Amino acid sequence: MKTDLFINGQWMAGSQGTFPVIDPSTAEPIISVARAGLDDLDHAIGAAHAAWPSWAATSPRQRSEVLRRAFEAMIARREEIAALIHQEMGKSLADATAEVTYAAEFFRWFAEEAVRIDGELRTAPGGTNRILTFRKPVGVALLLTPWNFPAAMATRKIGPALAAGCTVVLKPAEDTPLTALLLADLLAEAGLPEGVLNVLTTDQPAAFVEKALSDSRIRKLSFTGSTRVGQLLLAQAANHVVNCSMELGGNAPFLVLDDADLDAAVEGALVAKMRNHGQACTAANRFLVQESVAEEFTSKLVSAMAALPSAPLVNERALVNLGSKVDFSGGRVLLGGKRTTSPGFHYPPTVVTDVPRDSVLAREEIFGPVAPIITVRDDEDAIAVANATDMGLVGYIYTADLARGLRLAERLEAGMVGLNRGLVSDPAAPFGGVKQSGLGREGGYEGITEYLETTYVATSW
Repeated sequence: MKTDLFINGQWMAGSQGTFPVIDPSTAEPIISVARAGLDDLDHAIGAAHAAWPSWAATSPRQRSEVLRRAFEAMIARREEIAALIHQEMGKSLADATAEVTYAAEFFRWFAEEAVRIDGELRTAPGGTNRILTFRKPVGVALLLTPWNFPAAMATRKIGPALAAGCTVVLKPAEDTPLTALLLADLLAEAGLPEGVLNVLTTDQPAAFVEKALSDSRIRKLSFTGSTRVGQLLLAQAANHVVNCSMELGGNAPFLVLDDADLDAAVEGALVAKMRNHGQACTAANRFLVQESVAEEFTSKLVSAMAALPSAPLVNERALVNLGSKVDFSGGRVLLGGKRTTSPGFHYPPTVVTDVPRDSVLAREEIFGPVAPIITVRDDEDAIAVANATDMGLVGYIYTADLARGLRLAERLEAGMVGLNRGLVSDPAAPFGGVKQSGLGREGGYEGITEYLETTYVATSW
């Protein structure tokens, strides 16, 4: 198991000692990893900056083949990577295995996109010249990834950055650094040149990131995390006008309309709410159920969630925060609602009904296995409640009427909508939100453009 920093193709100790990685299932240390200092950061940025011209000049096919080999390696080592995610993040082995498959697909998708970077040749409307455009990599990219999908959030950023010809400094979340280090080892074995990817681990991220964003060699920031932290990073990035992509918090409404197939809605609710034990920015945060079917849907959801096992949250802080939200929700707890006596940071599947529309469970991202139910009168009421938030990442709609569903999907203030589906994530689709849920898109055809800049040449012949 790699535990050192990965800088310029070499594994090396951190200048600030080490810090422990905790198993959330037991609350016990797994192992310690290197703690990067500011000198290590300068070394990594320097290595990425030095490697950039050569990597940018590498043919798209060569960049593609590195990513393709990385995809194949991830699939071949799927069980090993899943076991590591299970250990350091706490998600079930089934969820962890699914994450590895999903994560690997970003390497395959962007291996294919690397050879499709386009440009244009047009004639100016006045006929005075030709308009020639081409795309080139932004430069050194600082990638900041969260703990809840330690493989997928890394590959979703690394894949397009490398495909575009950018070089990378990656800082994974302090709770789950081991998966990122394994990915670095895997990419090195896939033939990635020295300096193109550098991985630094630290449990002191604030000073680390502030220093990185003060370095003019960093030209791209991609961050996945909370809106509050994203706002701080945008302010810091403004000093050097750094190109920014932000995938921030969510407050996803899950609409169950009066004509919905309730069994299908409950099945979708389990996916949208309980994937990764509710610790996902795409998790259904508020169940907005039409009054005429609220009692039946609630009964079915309680039965389904009661059959699910308890699982750990990522750390004690997350556990205490979630418990506080339930305690002060103002609703009626039908299932769960109290931390378990199991070792580690376990919280049970929980259903809360009669939730006020101004409840903390309705206003704030839950990030845990808690399903608050709010009744709504009709489509207009459902849309009004769904859009009454500063967030706009994803929404879900269940209805038997496709036209009705599409009308409501168009009115939802969200970057993504699951229509009669509890899962929206797909490497081939653009992932991202509106309002305070972020800037830019990851995945899809749009994902690689976040790491490219356009040059226009005026010419004539």
